[in-house]
Amino acid sequence: MDSQFLKKLKENFNIVFHDVSLLEQAFTHSSYVNEHRQLQLSDNERLEFLGDAVLELLVSRFLYCQYPDVPEGTLTKLRAAIVREDSLAAFAKECHFDRYIALGKGEEHSGGRERVALLCDLFESFLGALYLDQGLEKVEEFLTQVIYPKVVSGAFSHEMDYKTKLQEFLQRSGDRIIDYRLVKEEGPAHARLFWTEVYCDDELVGKGHGKSKKIAEQDAAANALADLESK
Repeated sequence: MDSQFLKKLKENFNIVFHDVSLLEQAFTHSSYVNEHRQLQLSDNERLEFLGDAVLELLVSRFLYCQYPDVPEGTLTKLRAAIVREDSLAAFAKECHFDRYIALGKGEEHSGGRERVALLCDLFESFLGALYLDQGLEKVEEFLTQVIYPKVVSGAFSHEMDYKTKLQEFLQRSGDRIIDYRLVKEEGPAHARLFWTEVYCDDELVGKGHGKSKKIAEQDAAANALADLESK
């Protein structure tokens, strides 16, 4: 494995692999294996499979704890935005992983180092290798440096703003009057629940609830948008 890369992993992420062969496998593309069969190498596809599961688990746990009042549907959409191909490819490039993957000549000449799918797979393969080498806590530590700060800073917040999405959807053909109405609230002060309805030109288009008026409105907008888009 490239000594410069090993140095960068230690300096930037405090990661030192005990079994460097796992890291080498994570950075070996199938095209390189196919062109060097005599070396009997293993590509990163199995590690990618494992890393994908580890990533989904840890991101799910982070979102569950970070946003205790956000409904399940919104958390699902937010997680999908974080772990989709283009997001993970961007994370891989930010970590400079693209510089160190071993590619076959054909893949190299066709721009493989810039391919979104390849970089996404590489990022997941690295997580799989790190998990096998040092466990979930070390992967969590890495994600806390690379992914979670971007989530907290709002890089994916557009996935949660259903009121704006609903407004854009309804006003595509002109101005419409969109009105959110609080219809019910109940429960003690420390565990209050709110029910909201959203109307478009006085026509009910969605209902929602949540632990705050803002969350209830977002839930109503999300439900309205899902219903309108399915028609």
